[in-house]
Amino acid sequence: MDDTEHPRRKSRAERDVSTGALPGDTVAVTRTCRACGGSRLSPILSLGQTPLANRLLSADQLGQVAPRYPLTLAFCSDCTLVQLLETVAPEVLFREYVYFSSFSDTMVRHAEALAKELIQSRALDSRSLVVELASNDGYLLQFFACAGVPVLGIDPAENVARVAEQRGIRTLAKFFDRGLAQSLCSAGAVADVIIGINVLGHVADLNGFVAGMEILAAEHGIIVIEVPYVKDMLDRCEFDTIYHEHLHYFSVTSLDRLFAAHGLRVMDVQRLTIHGGTLRVFVSHAGSTGDRPQVDRLLQEEGRWGVGDADVYGTFAGRVAELRQALRSLLDDLKGNGNRIAAYGAAAKGSTLLSYAGIGEECLDFVVDRSTYKQGRFMPGSRLPIYPPERLVEEMPEYVLLLTWNFADEILAQQAEYRRRGGKFIVPVPEPHIV
Repeated sequence: MDDTEHPRRKSRAERDVSTGALPGDTVAVTRTCRACGGSRLSPILSLGQTPLANRLLSADQLGQVAPRYPLTLAFCSDCTLVQLLETVAPEVLFREYVYFSSFSDTMVRHAEALAKELIQSRALDSRSLVVELASNDGYLLQFFACAGVPVLGIDPAENVARVAEQRGIRTLAKFFDRGLAQSLCSAGAVADVIIGINVLGHVADLNGFVAGMEILAAEHGIIVIEVPYVKDMLDRCEFDTIYHEHLHYFSVTSLDRLFAAHGLRVMDVQRLTIHGGTLRVFVSHAGSTGDRPQVDRLLQEEGRWGVGDADVYGTFAGRVAELRQALRSLLDDLKGNGNRIAAYGAAAKGSTLLSYAGIGEECLDFVVDRSTYKQGRFMPGSRLPIYPPERLVEEMPEYVLLLTWNFADEILAQQAEYRRRGGKFIVPVPEPHIV
């Protein structure tokens, strides 16, 4: 069934299709792979013209035309990296940021477990240095600092860096690259551990970023990187993880080739369930010796499922379109039967889903989010108001669309009272279903 066979009133998200750009040279379209420089980029999926996913609106911005930009996913046949064709200027995306990691209990517990593991396995103490790239509000580095391990956070978002500093986490409000790494090394800052949680996919200058890590890491230091796993994104149809900030979607194969090009070696890899499927890789200088059985095993698995075969990625767009139609049909049926529907999670993935599916005020009454930095603002595109989660019990909409499905267990537990009173959640991925 196509859109013409499913009549519905267009949402504001669909009506507001301006492509007006922000001031300056905001968007560039890449013709070559950001990792290997290859020119064999094959488009996989177009999500159309979408707003910047984390550009939440204030009340006085509601009368302004919201800029929208193309969002196109592509595959590099030379190094297997999946990536966006469009690059929005990092200064536009990251200087002022609305995502604060500490508002997620799941992320804080995840960070604490990683810190404890590294403190023990690397024998970190007061003579060590842990550097986190994209350190956000200090949610991770606080656990090292509490254990007496010196830390340094680096994050370009000035508002977020201020919060980290207020918590006692030394933070540089800068973009990390080769030049900054050289400056730090010249000042005597050599890292025993470098950590990057969900940052590598956001970096436009991918090679400069990785080269910087190679410079900053001590001779026997270790680099720990977490990225969403492209295989899980494909298998679970997690298209809403695609947005302008998230430029790259990694496999073990693409990571192994990227790090090798900069004198680094992936020594170990773990598959994690967080964020719908994540890779955690442990990287050392290329001179490191020893077997790496988990890396080799996953490289072989990826070879079998066709990590380098463009045809494997070609079916993704069709499955995404089917999911969109299924979700819209479900919501239209529920709304047509007189139900009220809200949404949980003013996250980037939520912006992508609402924009691509054309879901707005004609279907949803409001959005709730735990972050006090997001409450009182409005979603980009749909311009739905964002309230505290308590609003769900106060108004008791019959259904809530769970935009932050990657934290489903945490959110469903927090909303036990809403569910006890009869409220239900709609989980959109990997296929729309009600819980």
